[in-house]
Amino acid sequence: MRETLPLPPHYDPERVGQVWRVPYQQRFVDARAWAQKYNIRPAAEDEVRIALVLIDVQNTFCLPDFELFVAGRSGHGAVEDNQRLVAFIYRYLHRITHILATLDTHYPMQIFHPPFWVDDQGRHPEPFTMIRAEDVAQGRWRFNPALAETLGLSLDEAQAYVLYYVRALEAQGKYAHTIWPFHAMLGGIGHALVPAVEEAIFFHSIARYAQPEFILKGDHPLTEHYSALRPEVMTDHKGRALGQVNPRVLDLVRTFDAVIITGQAKSHCVAWTVADLLSQLQTQGLDELTSRIYLLEDTTSPVVAPGADFTDAAEKAFARFAAAGMHRVRTDQPMSAWPGPLGQAWRPSH
Repeated sequence: MRETLPLPPHYDPERVGQVWRVPYQQRFVDARAWAQKYNIRPAAEDEVRIALVLIDVQNTFCLPDFELFVAGRSGHGAVEDNQRLVAFIYRYLHRITHILATLDTHYPMQIFHPPFWVDDQGRHPEPFTMIRAEDVAQGRWRFNPALAETLGLSLDEAQAYVLYYVRALEAQGKYAHTIWPFHAMLGGIGHALVPAVEEAIFFHSIARYAQPEFILKGDHPLTEHYSALRPEVMTDHKGRALGQVNPRVLDLVRTFDAVIITGQAKSHCVAWTVADLLSQLQTQGLDELTSRIYLLEDTTSPVVAPGADFTDAAEKAFARFAAAGMHRVRTDQPMSAWPGPLGQAWRPSH
């Protein structure tokens, strides 16, 4: 089997940073012809099974004109990341067995959006405000009483909860609670996958007769949900569940020969997904499975915003993951040269 495939003629890297409609029927015809031309077999026939996990590769994070563009220090981060990502999917179309994409999914009234909080003058926090436990305890920021009925909470209960929440984040060693710009709004164009990435997933699906998979996360109003595995805070101040652990990514690691993880942002949703995955593997005594996990690094960027540069935090997290046995890889390295079981399994025969 050849190492990589050529890029299909419809792929235009200059359009990766734009919004447009994927021509599904034409791509269906193109993908079946591509499969025939290059003898691409159905995914069900793969002897070495590779899963690609894409974290939140959505317009809201990946396009410069959208709400929470992950620019990285270069200023072009997510667009350049996705140019490399889409090319990677096409080049390894015949080797990627399954693609799972997560979708950050939000409503206006959530704990990380401005309307949820007010100061003593009734003003809402600006985006990228960091709210710490001492700010809530001292009354600098409090729950917006106008939302109590909407969210089914009494005012006293809500105020007790927000103090509990920010303390719970800090106790876990998480970042200080961040107020984000409105983003990934359900039903909005920002919630959708980047068209070039969506097109590549669709093309893979048709060429390989493989059903793509999607996980929606982040719609609970009372907790952030960076990780694909679990919300940041699992229970409220009375011990009631705010969400459940989603075992799907862990299942992929258990059942596939390799799981490649990338997406946006490296410092937040990617890092915390991988951190939770590592924690679950260690808790269940499955440390040896970390060698199946590949972190594709030149297709992900950290959050860099005024007063908030998470580049160093992302690097620290990825160094920890590598020390635990995961592999840090890049698209400019042939997969056959990757370390661990994947490189060995796919090294071309001579």
